[in-house]
Amino acid sequence: MKVSAQQPNNRVLKTLERVFSKAGRGSRTEARRWIGEGRVSVNGVTARSPDQWIDLARDKVTLDGKPITTTRGIYILLYKPKGYLTTYRDPENRPTVYDLIADLDAWLAPVGRLDLDSSGLLLMTNDTAFADHVTSPAHLVPKTYQAKTATLLSEEQIERLRRGIELNDGPTRPAEVRRLRDGARHTFIEIILTEGRNRQVRRMVEAAGSRVLKLVRTAIGPVRIADLAIGKWRRLTEEEVGALGGRVRPPGPATSNTSEARPAARSRSRVCSRGRSSKS
Repeated sequence: MKVSAQQPNNRVLKTLERVFSKAGRGSRTEARRWIGEGRVSVNGVTARSPDQWIDLARDKVTLDGKPITTTRGIYILLYKPKGYLTTYRDPENRPTVYDLIADLDAWLAPVGRLDLDSSGLLLMTNDTAFADHVTSPAHLVPKTYQAKTATLLSEEQIERLRRGIELNDGPTRPAEVRRLRDGARHTFIEIILTEGRNRQVRRMVEAAGSRVLKLVRTAIGPVRIADLAIGKWRRLTEEEVGALGGRVRPPGPATSNTSEARPAARSRSRVCSRGRSSKS
């Protein structure tokens, strides 16, 4: 499904559900529910389709009669444990990263992903422009991982990882790979990537003739986990946001036609699907 479009006269269009997520007001799932309940209007007319195109410069979108406004940017670093899904809700009721930030009364989306069996640094934000910048391969934001492999890796295997390796979706970019140490049967490596394909580190190591037994993301750009406890989160500093190529987003209108009203008080949709507190 398309979520944005650029018209010849430079009009920027987004689908109605995307307006809510872009403003940091809620997930697309929440937006669809609000639209289905008849609580959303566009230019005074009750909206019926979440796929309706919205002109951000001309259209006025309201929820419960109040203009949709962009909330102040929130940027957090979560130390994701193994066994947690990077998703909002799981049909099998497995733990998700939203269980770990249920005490944060705001809608945040993951910046990229970590798979179920991986742990480490996961950024989350309500600032879609920041998330797009960090995840776009064009901006070359490095992601650092430490991996334990199922076998001892030879220098030839490590050099293959460094040069780039052929995967089923094309060759990878050259990577920085450093041997940390060898155990009796396993090699521990650090690998730095500037792209973020699905399960990329695992697939690269498999293509080199081994398997990843343990994978931890330790840094994104200059931002590191450091001594943050597993399962805990902290806010990024303004300096850290800037170091990742962003700037803290101030509150403001989500579309140019919104008034100067304060943000509508979103009915507290629980960020966590089960209510507990707290990609490579």
